[in-house]
Amino acid sequence: MRKELGLASEERRNFLKLATTGSFTAALVAGAGGMLWSSEAAAQTAQEERAREEAAEHTMTLATAYVLGASRSYPIMQLDLKENIQNATAGKVYVKLAPGGQLGAGGALAQGVQSGTIQCAQHSLSNFAPFASAVDLINLPYFCGSNQRFTNLVTSDAWKSEVHPKIESSGFKALFYVVIDPRVVAMRKGGAGPVLTPGDLAGVKFRVPGSQMLQQYYRMVGANPTPVAWGETPSAIKQGVADALDPSVGALYVFGFKDILSHVTFTQAVPDSQVYSVNLEWFNSLPSDVQMGIEWAGEMTAHQNLAKVPSARAHAMAELEKSGVEFHTLNDDQLAEWQDAGGYQRSEWDEFKTELAGSMETFTKLEEAAGTMGKYYVHDA
Repeated sequence: MRKELGLASEERRNFLKLATTGSFTAALVAGAGGMLWSSEAAAQTAQEERAREEAAEHTMTLATAYVLGASRSYPIMQLDLKENIQNATAGKVYVKLAPGGQLGAGGALAQGVQSGTIQCAQHSLSNFAPFASAVDLINLPYFCGSNQRFTNLVTSDAWKSEVHPKIESSGFKALFYVVIDPRVVAMRKGGAGPVLTPGDLAGVKFRVPGSQMLQQYYRMVGANPTPVAWGETPSAIKQGVADALDPSVGALYVFGFKDILSHVTFTQAVPDSQVYSVNLEWFNSLPSDVQMGIEWAGEMTAHQNLAKVPSARAHAMAELEKSGVEFHTLNDDQLAEWQDAGGYQRSEWDEFKTELAGSMETFTKLEEAAGTMGKYYVHDA
């Protein structure tokens, strides 16, 4: 016990030493690599980071809402992206990390990238929608809820030709899309039992974000949609103000819901997906070889992300199960019942399709892309 406390205090001392001498990114990298317990290893990391920063011709601030260790259960891959950008640009770009919401989260990060105060950031696709409304098509239930359909869609020529120009007209470059897992139906402890059919949601107060589409979907499948701000959601679930919520399993674990949930069902309706965006003006100002390096780094990190999805999910599930959470996977007939009740094929969604895609013809192109196997495979729960 005394030895463990000694190691912990040594790690703290080394972290503070690096951080207070202007090497915050070095402190993060050393921490992620498990090197803070050794003063020599921490100093070597700081030296390497300093040398990289001094040798670089460009500095990219990379901001996320997640701590570095989150990729174990929520594969956001920020340290991998930093390494890949630095290596793929032959050291011409140095990436300065700002994890854990230091520069904001969600919409604030998207706004930071748009304004150019941040060169690159992670945010949800839903937070991209105010800048390029077509992106919100991903929230159409069962349109691309499974990991494979989502990956097929966002890597397709149709998405790149129809959606990317709209993203770029708002000042962004989509570097790569991050697969996390579909949203789930998660029930609070002390509430109703497991939810296997839409009928099981009757009378359930379902916490929803501001998305009109998600509110309409949960209404269609029989729940009582209850808008609650994300920061207030844990207390709302604990107190029974809301009975259920729908982030991915990884998000439920990372954001500390493990002790207040009872049942989680994989309904595969809507992806809980992220994107790394880059300020377009900054990107366009870079030499072409550096631009190509950053794009290649994005593709490499996307491959790593797809490979990480099942192990991240397994870790989050194992940790939630320790707290007594039970998981439920639906069979084909049960999934069909959910899709029949609220899926994007229903006429209630036609107005969203034409408004977001611009026309039913464009929507049909994107629908075909989601259903066509691309060159990337990803595991589904």
